[in-house]
Amino acid sequence: MSTEGIIERLQELGMSGYEAKAYIALVAAGEPLNGYEVAKRSGVPRSTVYETLGKLTATGVTYEVRTPEDTVSYLPLPPKSLLDRLSRHYESTLGSLRESLPGIAAPSRLHLIHNLTGREALLERASDVIVSAQRDLFLSVWPEEVDPLDELVRDAQDQGVSVTVMSFGEDTKPVPHTYIHRLSPPAVVLENLGCRLFVAVGDRQECVIGGFLNGDAWGIYSDNPAVVMVAVEYVRHDIAIQLMAANFPEQDVLSFWNNDPDLTRLRSDHGFAATALRAGRTGASGGGANSGAPVRKRAPGRQGTRRR
Repeated sequence: MSTEGIIERLQELGMSGYEAKAYIALVAAGEPLNGYEVAKRSGVPRSTVYETLGKLTATGVTYEVRTPEDTVSYLPLPPKSLLDRLSRHYESTLGSLRESLPGIAAPSRLHLIHNLTGREALLERASDVIVSAQRDLFLSVWPEEVDPLDELVRDAQDQGVSVTVMSFGEDTKPVPHTYIHRLSPPAVVLENLGCRLFVAVGDRQECVIGGFLNGDAWGIYSDNPAVVMVAVEYVRHDIAIQLMAANFPEQDVLSFWNNDPDLTRLRSDHGFAATALRAGRTGASGGGANSGAPVRKRAPGRQGTRRR
C-alpha cells in the first residue's frame, strides 16, 4: 500500500490528515525528530506542526523526548501497539453499540427494496447479508463473485450457519453443501440470462439479487418477505434440477433439456434477467445504490419515492 493509502486508512480511523502524515514521518525516521524535522519530512506546515504533535501526544500516539540540550523531540507509538490500541477501542465501542443501538430501534413498518449499482455496491451489500446470517444462507454465485466473498462465507459456515451454494462453475474451495450447475455449460447460462445472475439470502429475511457483466453490475437489496421467498425458491429449485439430472441417464437428460419444446419456449427470452435488472436501476425514482431508501411505486401524476 502506498503512503497515501496508509494516510487515508489512518484518517478513516480518526486521525486528521496532518496527524497521519506526522505519525508516518516519525515511524519512518526510526529516531526522535523535533518539530522542524517532522514538518520537513511530512509536509505538515511548520505553522501547525507543533499543534499537530501536541494532539498526537495528548492521545498517546507520540511521546515527547527531552534531549541533553533540553530541546523537545518526538517518538511514535510503535505501529503494532497503535493498531492493537485502535482495535481494542473500536471493539469496545462496537460492543457498546451492539447492546444499546438495537434497543432504540422502532419495529419496521416498511419492507425495503432499494437499488444497487456497481460491482462494489452489490458485493458490499451481499457481505452485509452474509455476515448477518445466523441460521441459514443461500447463495447462487459464479466464480468471479465467489472469491471476494469466500472468507465471509467460510466464517458463516464455521459459526454454525447452514450454507447452501449453487455454483455456476467449478468452486475450488467449496463448502459442504455446494452444488455445481452441470446441466448447461456456464457460457450457455450466461447467454440465456445476459449476465452472471447473483443471489444471496440470509436467514430467509433479507436478500441481494443482482447481475454482473463486463465490470458492470446492477441489482437490489430487499427484506420484503415475498421477494426473499422467491429468491430462496430460485436457489432451491436450481439445485433440485441439478440433483434430479445427476440421478438419471445423462443422454436422456440432455436430450430432454435441449429438445423439449416447452423448455425451449421458456428459455426463448435470452437476456431477460440482465434487462430486468438494468431496468430496475434506470427506472427507479428513489432508493439508489447508496441511499438505502425504501421504495414505493408512483401513482400517476404524483411525486415521491417508491416503496413496497
